[in-house]
Amino acid sequence: MTFMGVDTRCLGLFLLCTIIGHSLEIKVNPPQDFEIMDPGLLGYLYLQWKPPVLMENFKECTLEYELKYRNVDSDNWKTINTRNLIYKDGFDLNKGIEGKIRTHLSEQCTNGSEVQSSWMEASYGISDAGSLETKIQDMKCIYYNWQYLVCSWKPGKVAHSDTNYTMFFWYEGLDHALQCSNYLRDNEKKVGCKLSNLESSEYKDFFICVNGSSNMEPIRSSYTVFQLQNIVKPLPPEFLHISVENPTEMRMKWSIPEGPIPPRCYTYQLVVREDGISRESATDKNDMKLKKRANDSEELCFFVRSKVNIYCADDGIWSEWSKEECWEGFEGPDSKIIFLVPICLFFVFLLLLLCLIMEKEEPEPPLSFHMDLYKEPYSYEETLC
Repeated sequence: MTFMGVDTRCLGLFLLCTIIGHSLEIKVNPPQDFEIMDPGLLGYLYLQWKPPVLMENFKECTLEYELKYRNVDSDNWKTINTRNLIYKDGFDLNKGIEGKIRTHLSEQCTNGSEVQSSWMEASYGISDAGSLETKIQDMKCIYYNWQYLVCSWKPGKVAHSDTNYTMFFWYEGLDHALQCSNYLRDNEKKVGCKLSNLESSEYKDFFICVNGSSNMEPIRSSYTVFQLQNIVKPLPPEFLHISVENPTEMRMKWSIPEGPIPPRCYTYQLVVREDGISRESATDKNDMKLKKRANDSEELCFFVRSKVNIYCADDGIWSEWSKEECWEGFEGPDSKIIFLVPICLFFVFLLLLLCLIMEKEEPEPPLSFHMDLYKEPYSYEETLC
């Protein structure tokens, strides 16, 4: 009986401690002063906050923050876990931005349990000055041969004739946003920009803003963000050559386009035409062997274009097509005769030319004058005439 009394008291004490433990739930406050700040870099924003107010027994704990953000029209949140008090990323400023953040306590402070605060939220959006139809249309940018960037646009649908557009750009490495210094014009109107000498600008976000001014109304700004290596348009291949090494196989070769793009970064698309029937092929090398459709093919032609491959970029733009290169016929008896005819004519012409030269070089006999004064008499009158 004595032991039963002791067990009952122990069980009661355990239940009481469990109830007290659950009633004293561990809580942590959310971060303070969460905001999304625009430093004027055309879409590169700072998400920053301050540490939460902590209770005395949590001051030695390591804090982590769970940050989520997105453009307002997106269904997907981007999630970052960090111990810092600031995070930087690029956004499309044509749309609003929203973010939220909460505090996480490390497990050593919570006996292995997961403890997190409530969410703190913030949002950011640019001014909507000017109607939507005053901003530029059909913005297109191409990084030609990994050497220079050309961006072009059309005026807004309702933009007045006095509207003057201005382009700014920024990428990580520049101290501040820069204005285009080489505009493309159509009837004195700015319709594009060419940028050269973009040092160390690949594999990072490239931000562009085109705004405008008019005496009639405000002009809505347009924002674009991309990475240069994903919009490269290379030069087309040159020096194409096609040969038939045996009756069933043909080989095609071409030169790697000139410029700063490494050879390993190219992929190629070929169109092969055999007796009027076309087929496509692809390769990452600058030559290719293909089986012929027929052993007696009399016409084989191909042309090729290039693009930056998936090992150097996420996307790219195909080059223009090269000139077509053809191999016609095969070396049968008839083709040999046709081949020998011009060679024979050439040697005949060369022989005739040589004969003419030798004939001109033969010395002419000397002229001799002999007068026989007694052979035919002349009268005095005849000599005076």
